[in-house]
Amino acid sequence: MVHYRTSWRRNSTLAFFLCSRRSLSTHSSSVNALNIAVITGTTRTDGPPRPIIGPRVSKFIQSSLERRGNNVVAVLDPREIELPLLQKPHFAYSKSQIPDDLREMHALLEKADAYVTITPEYNHAPSPGLLNILNHFGSSTFGFKPSAIVSYSAGQWGGTRAAHSLRPILSELGCLPVSAMIHVPFAQQIFDDDGAVVGDENEESKWITYVDRCLSQLEWWGEATKSHRNVVDPTITSPVFTKSPSQRNAP
Repeated sequence: MVHYRTSWRRNSTLAFFLCSRRSLSTHSSSVNALNIAVITGTTRTDGPPRPIIGPRVSKFIQSSLERRGNNVVAVLDPREIELPLLQKPHFAYSKSQIPDDLREMHALLEKADAYVTITPEYNHAPSPGLLNILNHFGSSTFGFKPSAIVSYSAGQWGGTRAAHSLRPILSELGCLPVSAMIHVPFAQQIFDDDGAVVGDENEESKWITYVDRCLSQLEWWGEATKSHRNVVDPTITSPVFTKSPSQRNAP
């Protein structure tokens, strides 16, 4: 059995946390509050290059979600979770044998109405740390909910190639990504260590407007899928695969 550390977060606290950030604007969502899980990608703890910009982007996205009235129910950070390289995913265990930490991660992901993935770009691809978290779970965890993609880089492209590579992965997991994505080039110049926009109110307003386009789509689909799941159980006509990949095969 894969060994998991009993305490996932440093200083013996949980790796999942709620973040309270200062309100950036009065812009708010027009739908009811959603439970949203954020999954980050950076595994770096030191440079060069410096600074490590992933936490800055993550803090800004979290504060943006909360500004719009949503609940950030979990932040899955591969730097804080001692999750080994995938050997056996959650769905491959019998229910009685699922490791406690994996069970808790699954419960938090299942609680979410929508997901936000935040990735740097490594060799034109999404972060291996982010993919390792995603690959520990299947469509039975993520399915019939929307997702949003945030990418960033220290250079001019903002991780766009990684973002586009992430779309089919999220689609296969059943959490279809909304059309608008968030790309942050030169992220070290855009956000400070607290995740606040560097610059005046005009600069801040530009980023809020840009980010809100994606988040508003996420909220629209999140509210729609949440409401419809309460009316129709999607697994009745699209059952979860429980035995083998051959269940996908045509007759």
